[in-house]
Amino acid sequence: MTSGTIWAITLVAVTLVAVAIVVAFDFAVVVRRPHEPSFKESVRWTVFYISLAVLFGVSMIWWREPGQDGADAFFAGYVTEWSLSVDNLFVFLVILGRFAVPARYRQRVLLVGVVLALVFRGAFIAVGAAALSTFSAVFYLFGAFLLWTAWSVAREGGAEEGEVEYKETGLVRLVRRFMPATDGYREGRVLVREGGRRMITPLLLVMVAIGSTDVLFALDSIPAIFGLTQDPYLVFVTNAFALMGLRQLFFVVEGLLKRLTYLSYGLAFVLAFIALKLVFEAMHQNSLPFINGGHPIEWAPEIPTWASLVVILAAIGGAGIASVVATRGSRESQEDHADAGGPTA
Repeated sequence: MTSGTIWAITLVAVTLVAVAIVVAFDFAVVVRRPHEPSFKESVRWTVFYISLAVLFGVSMIWWREPGQDGADAFFAGYVTEWSLSVDNLFVFLVILGRFAVPARYRQRVLLVGVVLALVFRGAFIAVGAAALSTFSAVFYLFGAFLLWTAWSVAREGGAEEGEVEYKETGLVRLVRRFMPATDGYREGRVLVREGGRRMITPLLLVMVAIGSTDVLFALDSIPAIFGLTQDPYLVFVTNAFALMGLRQLFFVVEGLLKRLTYLSYGLAFVLAFIALKLVFEAMHQNSLPFINGGHPIEWAPEIPTWASLVVILAAIGGAGIASVVATRGSRESQEDHADAGGPTA
């Protein structure tokens, strides 16, 4: 076994242990003291997790080996995955409302959802890495899927909370069918015994709903990150850092989600950009006999990772600024209208 292999195995092992420690700490905090966190508490923890990601990315400048994707690839992937997570929080909000989850139990539900997301995405990453290393044509498929996703996200952009409809996943319906559920949350427990039989509570159902819904989210986030780096380790750590602070981030942006009206358009642009990058990468590695005779297409442009990072930051930042300006203008217009004696919406 070479020193490079030993280093790679050690790095993966240390990373997995670190992620497990963070998740275990989160569980200890949530289970010991279930409560609805204040805005200040959530902001502090969100800043903490973002700072961890920044420190990790900067540290790659010193320990990442030459020739490997480095800090620029990590930050491009992290910003993309983090932005997709913010967009996905809106769906989580709808699910929590649909199941009428009490405020003090929301942290526990979200934490379980994060753990399930890490497990599911780890499996997707393993499958995606194996497919890309075996069939370069998978880049074409990922690119086409992301273009379709970008179109879908842009078309649904700016939807109001009331316009989003949650439909139970097949897994939730299956659990309902074979496991009787109580009509209340029973002090935050997931399993209880009543009337001589074991029953589940709605808390377990909402955990299954969020976990299974994240599988659908992974279908666009995993191809997106593979469009920025094909290093399975970087793909995993960008997802891990984006997800670890997701629970706290929910309580920070919960009241702001309706104001991020243009975030979907920014994400759609990013997904379309990464889709084109994937297609260009596929053209460079082309082996399909019906495209250019099975030979690589040399004239396809190469987009450096630093350029991808600039485009991603500009798109997400621009969408966020435009959302704030638009909602502020709308609010001021409503206030002026109210001052003039007209009815408000």
